[in-house]
Amino acid sequence: MRIGAVNNQEVLKGLQRAGQTDQSGDFAQQLTDVLKEVNDSQMEARSQQEAFMTNQPVDYHDLMIAMERASTSMQLTMAVRNKLLEAYQEITRMQV
Repeated sequence: MRIGAVNNQEVLKGLQRAGQTDQSGDFAQQLTDVLKEVNDSQMEARSQQEAFMTNQPVDYHDLMIAMERASTSMQLTMAVRNKLLEAYQEITRMQV
């Protein structure tokens, strides 16, 4: 299922910011901000899709680009999630 659009460079920059340690915010807050950006972009693409389905004027190229961005960003988000879960599981398996 394709939902919305996301600028993958924005997601990558957000994830890089989330991985850095700075005094302005913690990892959880930065990760939440990145996920909000992903969601906002997906909602924008969804509105383009709805406009297309209701015969409103929509540029087909922009619509297809938005859908592919959404798909790619969701795959990236899931890949990062899976890596985080793998790392957590590996840490819990460690013997102290």
